[in-house]
Amino acid sequence: MSTTLSARHNTPQHAPQPTPTRTSAHDRTNALAFRDTPVRKFWFDDATAARTLDEERRHRRERLAGAFRLFARYGFDQGLAGHITARDPEWTDHFWVNPLGKHFARIRVSDLLLVNSHGEIVIGEGPLNQAAFAIHAAIHEAHPDIVAAAHTHSLYGKAWSTLGRTLDPLTQDSCAFYQDHALFDDFQGVVLDTSEGARIAETLKHYKAVILKNHGILTAGPSVEAAAWWYIALDNACHTQLLAEAAGTPHPIPADVAALTHTQIGRPGGAQYAFESLFEGLVAAEPELLD
Repeated sequence: MSTTLSARHNTPQHAPQPTPTRTSAHDRTNALAFRDTPVRKFWFDDATAARTLDEERRHRRERLAGAFRLFARYGFDQGLAGHITARDPEWTDHFWVNPLGKHFARIRVSDLLLVNSHGEIVIGEGPLNQAAFAIHAAIHEAHPDIVAAAHTHSLYGKAWSTLGRTLDPLTQDSCAFYQDHALFDDFQGVVLDTSEGARIAETLKHYKAVILKNHGILTAGPSVEAAAWWYIALDNACHTQLLAEAAGTPHPIPADVAALTHTQIGRPGGAQYAFESLFEGLVAAEPELLD
Protein backbone atom coordinates (compact mmCIF):
# COMPACT_ATOMS: atom_id res chain seq x y z
CA MET A 1 0.00 0.00 0.00
CA SER A 2 1.35 3.44 -0.90
CA THR A 3 2.26 5.85 1.87
CA THR A 4 0.20 9.05 2.14
CA LEU A 5 2.28 12.20 2.56
CA SER A 6 1.35 15.08 4.83
CA ALA A 7 0.67 18.25 2.84
CA ARG A 8 2.33 20.43 5.46
CA HIS A 9 5.46 18.40 6.11
CA ASN A 10 5.87 16.25 2.98
CA THR A 11 6.64 13.28 5.26
CA PRO A 12 4.68 10.07 5.91
CA GLN A 13 1.75 10.81 8.24
CA HIS A 14 2.77 8.13 10.70
CA ALA A 15 6.50 8.71 10.57
CA PRO A 16 8.01 9.81 13.92
CA GLN A 17 8.64 13.56 14.09
CA PRO A 18 12.00 14.91 15.29
CA THR A 19 12.01 16.31 18.83
CA PRO A 20 12.86 20.05 18.92
CA THR A 21 16.08 20.76 20.75
CA ARG A 22 17.14 23.96 22.45
CA THR A 23 20.48 25.14 21.18
CA SER A 24 22.58 27.58 23.13
CA ALA A 25 24.08 30.58 21.36
CA HIS A 26 27.43 29.12 22.29
CA ASP A 27 26.75 26.06 20.13
CA ARG A 28 25.82 27.77 16.88
CA THR A 29 26.21 31.44 16.01
CA ASN A 30 22.86 31.73 14.20
CA ALA A 31 20.78 29.66 16.63
CA LEU A 32 18.17 31.02 19.03
CA ALA A 33 19.64 31.65 22.44
CA PHE A 34 17.46 30.12 25.15
CA ARG A 35 18.07 31.03 28.78
CA ASP A 36 19.76 28.31 30.79
CA THR A 37 17.05 28.94 33.40
CA PRO A 38 13.73 30.54 32.38
CA VAL A 39 12.77 33.55 34.49
CA ARG A 40 9.47 35.15 35.44
CA LYS A 41 9.74 38.94 34.93
CA PHE A 42 6.70 41.19 34.82
CA TRP A 43 8.38 44.54 35.53
CA PHE A 44 11.56 46.47 34.86
CA ASP A 45 14.88 46.10 36.64
CA ASP A 46 15.45 48.15 39.75
CA ALA A 47 16.59 51.73 39.25
CA THR A 48 20.28 52.31 38.73
CA ALA A 49 22.49 53.90 41.37
CA ALA A 50 21.72 57.45 42.41
CA ARG A 51 22.95 60.16 40.05
CA THR A 52 25.23 63.02 41.04
CA LEU A 53 23.73 66.51 41.12
CA ASP A 54 25.20 67.31 37.72
CA GLU A 55 23.95 64.02 36.28
CA GLU A 56 20.49 64.54 37.75
CA ARG A 57 20.33 68.10 36.43
CA ARG A 58 21.29 66.91 32.94
CA HIS A 59 18.76 64.08 33.16
CA ARG A 60 15.92 66.46 34.07
CA ARG A 61 16.86 68.98 31.38
CA GLU A 62 17.04 66.31 28.68
CA ARG A 63 13.66 64.88 29.64
CA LEU A 64 12.20 68.38 29.84
CA ALA A 65 13.36 69.26 26.32
CA GLY A 66 12.07 65.90 25.14
CA ALA A 67 8.70 66.46 26.83
CA PHE A 68 8.17 69.66 24.86
CA ARG A 69 8.89 67.90 21.59
CA LEU A 70 6.55 65.06 22.50
CA PHE A 71 3.85 67.57 23.39
CA ALA A 72 4.27 69.09 19.94
CA ARG A 73 3.77 65.66 18.40
CA TYR A 74 0.53 65.30 20.37
CA GLY A 75 -0.68 68.74 19.28
CA PHE A 76 -0.30 70.42 22.68
CA ASP A 77 1.43 73.44 21.15
CA GLN A 78 -1.14 76.10 20.38
CA GLY A 79 0.29 79.60 20.07
CA LEU A 80 2.35 80.90 22.98
CA ALA A 81 0.42 78.97 25.64
CA GLY A 82 1.95 76.12 27.58
CA HIS A 83 4.83 75.37 29.88
CA ILE A 84 6.52 72.49 31.66
CA THR A 85 8.89 73.05 34.55
CA ALA A 86 11.52 70.94 36.30
CA ARG A 87 12.91 71.79 39.73
CA ASP A 88 16.70 72.08 39.83
CA PRO A 89 18.12 69.32 42.04
CA GLU A 90 20.69 71.60 43.69
CA TRP A 91 19.06 75.04 43.79
CA THR A 92 15.68 73.68 44.76
CA ASP A 93 13.94 77.08 44.73
CA HIS A 94 14.87 77.40 41.03
CA PHE A 95 13.21 75.65 38.10
CA TRP A 96 13.92 75.02 34.42
CA VAL A 97 11.30 76.14 31.90
CA ASN A 98 10.83 76.84 28.20
CA PRO A 99 11.43 80.34 26.79
CA LEU A 100 8.34 82.17 25.58
CA GLY A 101 7.91 82.02 21.80
CA LYS A 102 10.13 79.01 21.11
CA HIS A 103 7.99 76.35 19.44
CA PHE A 104 7.83 73.14 21.41
CA ALA A 105 9.00 71.10 18.42
CA ARG A 106 12.29 73.03 18.26
CA ILE A 107 13.28 73.23 21.91
CA ARG A 108 16.74 71.94 22.80
CA VAL A 109 18.36 71.44 26.20
CA SER A 110 20.41 74.60 25.68
CA ASP A 111 17.24 76.67 25.12
CA LEU A 112 15.86 76.05 28.62
CA LEU A 113 15.78 78.87 31.17
CA LEU A 114 16.70 78.56 34.83
CA VAL A 115 14.42 80.85 36.85
CA ASN A 116 14.60 81.75 40.55
CA SER A 117 11.75 82.22 43.02
CA HIS A 118 11.50 85.92 42.11
CA GLY A 119 10.84 85.22 38.45
CA GLU A 120 14.35 86.27 37.42
CA ILE A 121 16.23 84.41 34.68
CA VAL A 122 19.61 83.27 35.98
CA ILE A 123 20.56 81.05 33.01
CA GLY A 124 19.34 81.55 29.46
CA GLU A 125 18.10 84.38 27.27
CA GLY A 126 14.34 84.41 27.71
CA PRO A 127 11.82 85.88 27.63
CA LEU A 128 9.95 84.08 30.40
CA ASN A 129 6.22 83.36 30.13
CA GLN A 130 4.73 85.33 33.04
CA ALA A 131 1.90 82.82 33.48
CA ALA A 132 4.45 80.02 33.67
CA PHE A 133 6.11 81.75 36.59
CA ALA A 134 2.84 82.66 38.33
CA ILE A 135 1.56 79.07 38.24
CA HIS A 136 4.68 76.98 38.54
CA ALA A 137 6.57 79.02 41.14
CA ALA A 138 3.61 78.65 43.50
CA ILE A 139 3.35 74.90 42.86
CA HIS A 140 7.06 74.28 43.41
CA GLU A 141 7.06 76.38 46.58
CA ALA A 142 3.94 74.78 48.08
CA HIS A 143 4.89 71.20 47.18
CA PRO A 144 8.58 70.39 47.80
CA ASP A 145 7.97 66.80 46.66
CA ILE A 146 6.96 67.92 43.18
CA VAL A 147 9.82 67.90 40.69
CA ALA A 148 7.86 68.80 37.56
CA ALA A 149 4.56 70.31 36.46
CA ALA A 150 2.97 70.57 33.02
CA HIS A 151 0.23 72.78 31.62
CA THR A 152 -0.82 73.58 28.06
CA HIS A 153 -4.06 74.41 26.27
CA SER A 154 -4.54 70.95 24.79
CA LEU A 155 -7.76 70.53 22.82
CA TYR A 156 -9.54 67.82 24.80
CA GLY A 157 -8.38 68.98 28.21
CA LYS A 158 -9.55 72.47 27.35
CA ALA A 159 -12.92 71.22 26.08
CA TRP A 160 -13.49 69.04 29.15
CA SER A 161 -12.57 71.90 31.49
CA THR A 162 -15.62 73.87 30.32
CA LEU A 163 -17.91 71.29 31.93
CA GLY A 164 -16.69 72.20 35.39
CA ARG A 165 -16.35 68.70 36.80
CA THR A 166 -13.82 65.97 37.37
CA LEU A 167 -13.53 62.85 35.24
CA ASP A 168 -15.38 59.61 35.87
CA PRO A 169 -13.61 56.22 35.97
CA LEU A 170 -14.89 55.10 32.59
CA THR A 171 -11.91 53.03 31.44
CA GLN A 172 -8.90 51.26 32.85
CA ASP A 173 -6.67 54.10 31.67
CA SER A 174 -8.79 56.82 33.27
CA CYS A 175 -8.54 55.04 36.62
CA ALA A 176 -5.00 56.42 36.88
CA PHE A 177 -6.76 59.63 37.90
CA TYR A 178 -9.52 58.13 40.06
CA GLN A 179 -9.75 60.25 43.23
CA ASP A 180 -6.37 61.65 42.19
CA HIS A 181 -7.33 64.90 40.47
CA ALA A 182 -9.20 68.02 41.49
CA LEU A 183 -11.22 70.86 39.98
CA PHE A 184 -10.10 74.50 40.16
CA ASP A 185 -13.22 76.51 39.36
CA ASP A 186 -12.04 80.10 39.90
CA PHE A 187 -11.00 81.25 36.43
CA GLN A 188 -9.99 84.93 36.50
CA GLY A 189 -8.38 85.34 33.09
CA VAL A 190 -4.73 84.78 32.19
CA VAL A 191 -2.83 83.78 35.32
CA LEU A 192 -0.40 86.64 35.82
CA ASP A 193 -0.58 86.97 39.58
CA THR A 194 1.15 84.56 41.95
CA SER A 195 -1.86 84.70 44.26
CA GLU A 196 -3.91 82.78 41.69
CA GLY A 197 -0.99 80.40 41.25
CA ALA A 198 -1.08 79.85 45.01
CA ARG A 199 -4.78 78.96 44.83
CA ILE A 200 -4.08 76.45 42.07
CA ALA A 201 -1.26 74.99 44.16
CA GLU A 202 -3.63 74.71 47.13
CA THR A 203 -6.22 72.91 45.00
CA LEU A 204 -3.56 70.48 43.74
CA LYS A 205 -2.90 69.22 47.29
CA HIS A 206 -1.54 65.66 47.02
CA TYR A 207 -3.16 64.93 43.65
CA LYS A 208 -1.38 64.35 40.36
CA ALA A 209 -3.63 66.65 38.33
CA VAL A 210 -6.00 69.61 38.34
CA ILE A 211 -8.70 70.51 35.85
CA LEU A 212 -8.63 74.31 35.49
CA LYS A 213 -12.22 75.26 34.67
CA ASN A 214 -12.54 77.15 31.35
CA HIS A 215 -8.76 76.95 30.97
CA GLY A 216 -7.29 73.47 30.55
CA ILE A 217 -5.50 70.79 32.54
CA LEU A 218 -2.36 70.61 34.67
CA THR A 219 -0.34 67.66 35.95
CA ALA A 220 2.48 67.41 38.47
CA GLY A 221 4.72 64.64 39.70
CA PRO A 222 7.98 63.48 41.29
CA SER A 223 9.79 63.43 37.95
CA VAL A 224 9.63 65.11 34.56
CA GLU A 225 8.71 61.76 33.07
CA ALA A 226 5.72 61.29 35.37
CA ALA A 227 4.33 64.81 34.97
CA ALA A 228 4.66 64.68 31.18
CA TRP A 229 3.17 61.20 30.75
CA TRP A 230 0.29 61.98 33.10
CA TYR A 231 -0.48 65.06 31.01
CA ILE A 232 -0.65 62.95 27.85
CA ALA A 233 -2.79 60.38 29.66
CA LEU A 234 -5.12 62.98 31.20
CA ASP A 235 -5.80 64.66 27.86
CA ASN A 236 -6.55 61.19 26.46
CA ALA A 237 -8.96 60.51 29.34
CA CYS A 238 -10.73 63.80 28.66
CA HIS A 239 -11.01 62.88 24.98
CA THR A 240 -12.38 59.45 25.86
CA GLN A 241 -15.10 60.79 28.15
CA LEU A 242 -16.12 63.48 25.69
CA LEU A 243 -16.56 60.82 23.00
CA ALA A 244 -18.37 58.44 25.34
CA GLU A 245 -20.85 61.06 26.52
CA ALA A 246 -21.45 62.23 22.97
CA ALA A 247 -22.28 58.65 21.97
CA GLY A 248 -24.60 57.83 24.85
CA THR A 249 -24.62 57.23 28.60
CA PRO A 250 -21.31 55.77 29.79
CA HIS A 251 -21.22 53.12 32.52
CA PRO A 252 -18.52 54.02 35.08
CA ILE A 253 -16.34 51.37 36.68
CA PRO A 254 -17.52 50.56 40.24
CA ALA A 255 -15.74 52.58 42.94
CA ASP A 256 -13.95 49.65 44.56
CA VAL A 257 -12.66 48.35 41.22
CA ALA A 258 -11.62 51.86 40.15
CA ALA A 259 -9.71 52.33 43.41
CA LEU A 260 -7.92 49.01 42.95
CA THR A 261 -7.08 49.82 39.34
CA HIS A 262 -5.67 53.17 40.43
CA THR A 263 -3.18 51.40 42.69
CA GLN A 264 -2.15 49.22 39.75
CA ILE A 265 -1.67 51.82 37.01
CA GLY A 266 -1.49 55.21 38.73
CA ARG A 267 2.00 55.03 40.19
CA PRO A 268 4.96 57.20 39.08
CA GLY A 269 7.06 54.21 38.02
CA GLY A 270 4.65 53.20 35.30
CA ALA A 271 4.45 56.78 34.08
CA GLN A 272 8.23 56.99 33.96
CA TYR A 273 8.63 53.93 31.77
CA ALA A 274 5.74 54.96 29.53
CA PHE A 275 7.48 58.28 28.94
CA GLU A 276 10.88 56.67 28.40
CA SER A 277 9.45 54.44 25.67
CA LEU A 278 8.50 57.60 23.78
CA PHE A 279 11.67 59.49 24.66
CA GLU A 280 13.93 56.76 23.28
CA GLY A 281 12.40 56.96 19.82
CA LEU A 282 12.33 60.75 19.95
CA VAL A 283 16.06 61.01 20.64
CA ALA A 284 16.81 58.55 17.84
CA ALA A 285 14.79 60.66 15.39
CA GLU A 286 15.75 64.11 16.69
CA PRO A 287 19.15 63.86 18.45
CA GLU A 288 19.69 67.61 18.24
CA LEU A 289 17.24 68.11 21.10
CA LEU A 290 20.10 67.09 23.43
CA ASP A 291 22.30 70.01 22.28
